[in-house]
Amino acid sequence: EGNEPGDSAKITYSELLHKVCQFANVLRSQGVKKGDRISIYLPMILELVVAMLACARIGALHSIVFAGFSADSLCERILDCSCSLLIT
Repeated sequence: EGNEPGDSAKITYSELLHKVCQFANVLRSQGVKKGDRISIYLPMILELVVAMLACARIGALHSIVFAGFSADSLCERILDCSCSLLIT
């Protein structure tokens, strides 16, 4: 369910697994490995869940910064966790 009334989507576990594996491969191609720190700056959408699960799948730590935060707040969180990649 999305934030707006009537905004919803359906996905099967199989489709979710496929998307997560695809994104995990994208992260690996960018040099992300187990133990790396990644910041995720997205609204409450399906891609946020896919990014979180892809990070968990390869063993990368993730920090979620919701899209309503300011650029300064995002910058502070990136610096605090010493992240190597930002997903937007």
